[in-house]
Amino acid sequence: MKDKRILYVSSEVVPYLPETEMASTAFNAARNAHSNGVQTRIFMPRFGVINERRHQLHEVIRLSGMNLIINDMDMPLIIKVASIPKERMQVYFIDNEEYFKRKAIFTDEDDKLFEDNDERAIFFAKGVIETVKKLNWAPDIIHIHGWMASLLPLYLKEFYKEEPLFTESKIVTSIYNNDFEGTLNTSLADKIKFDKIDANKIAVLKTPNHTNILKSAIENSDAVIKGSESISDDLNSFIESNNKPVLEYQTEENLTEAYLNFYANEVLAK
Repeated sequence: MKDKRILYVSSEVVPYLPETEMASTAFNAARNAHSNGVQTRIFMPRFGVINERRHQLHEVIRLSGMNLIINDMDMPLIIKVASIPKERMQVYFIDNEEYFKRKAIFTDEDDKLFEDNDERAIFFAKGVIETVKKLNWAPDIIHIHGWMASLLPLYLKEFYKEEPLFTESKIVTSIYNNDFEGTLNTSLADKIKFDKIDANKIAVLKTPNHTNILKSAIENSDAVIKGSESISDDLNSFIESNNKPVLEYQTEENLTEAYLNFYANEVLAK
């Protein structure tokens, strides 16, 4: 895996957000790959709860400035970057005043999902891809963590399928047991359809609950990793039925070797 390129895209990453199973695993997977000679980039949303001064985020003017079309609206894309102390790893933050300025992550003060989480997820997916295009950095593997990153496989396989930078890229999705109550905005599928993505490809998103969003990611990925020890029977069955390479849950001690072996022998070998 030395000198291979892996793009890590996660809804959450420590130390920028509180420690969760996903935030820690996404960070550790990237750090371990980096320390083994893999070229890495990490992308995450620039949620308003992230302390920009403490973590020394700064805007990258040459990457910012484009507008992304979300449901027929022009939404400005701002790119910020920081370095993880001691690791010499860069983290890119997808930002937009409308979607990410608020001082919360996914829910309001009443613990209700934000009404525009669907658009935030579309914006995040497109923002990552457009920024990687500007960097002209062709990843061998794109590793997805978390439901807010889970529209990216669909967009890569459909909306950006003619993009030569990603022709050889393999997509890996990690599945976590971090369910949310209810659904995202039920117009999610229509907003994706606005991007001329075939209705058959987004049928599963007609009811945009946590399980169905992950099913979309699994359908459009080349391999799957179980990031949590316990995953719903529905998702386990769906993973099995898709007949793709699967890495079972790994403890933190085994994570480095297991992930790198999986990348090399199951993902890139296909």
